[in-house]
Amino acid sequence: MRKAEIIRKTAETDIKLTLNLDGKGESVCDTSCPFLDHMLTLFARHGRFDMTVKCVGDIEVDYHHTTEDIGIALGQAFKEALGDKKGINRYGDTTLPMDESLILTAVDISGRGGCYYEVEMPTEKVGDFDTELNHEFWSAFAYNSGITTHMVKFAGENSHHIIEGCFKSIARTLRTAVAIDKAFADDIPSTKGVIA
Repeated sequence: MRKAEIIRKTAETDIKLTLNLDGKGESVCDTSCPFLDHMLTLFARHGRFDMTVKCVGDIEVDYHHTTEDIGIALGQAFKEALGDKKGINRYGDTTLPMDESLILTAVDISGRGGCYYEVEMPTEKVGDFDTELNHEFWSAFAYNSGITTHMVKFAGENSHHIIEGCFKSIARTLRTAVAIDKAFADDIPSTKGVIA
């Protein structure tokens, strides 16, 4: 089983995160940010990843440190769980409708993380969650996982739907990319012989 446990403790956050790439989509998320808990739960379900996230953060300031640091921890967990990346599909993409929103995500598990983000938000907040934190989360994830990530909004008027579309779309994209191709299960999917 491809699993990881990440413990990240700073002056701003204290995080414990577990991840099983070959799960059933079960999760327990407790970040003290209900909207982020909702998004992480959707991510686990649509990716079929088993995941637990416990974070105590400086939410009296705002949700920035909590959101960014969970993105870092989740990226580190993917990197650790993928190991040498032998046999993975490596690539994936999904265009996902979420009511009026339409989100495209594409990934390359390249070892060279980057976040290429074209998702304009119509509002600054969803409840008390700053919508700009969606970008912060996926940037932190991409750079710490070593996964090249593209995220594009084709349509959308409701910020909740747009962010939810991002989390669902990338979850399904990652599910495809991390899956083992049985015909090439012993191969590294790179002509270099290594993904780094």
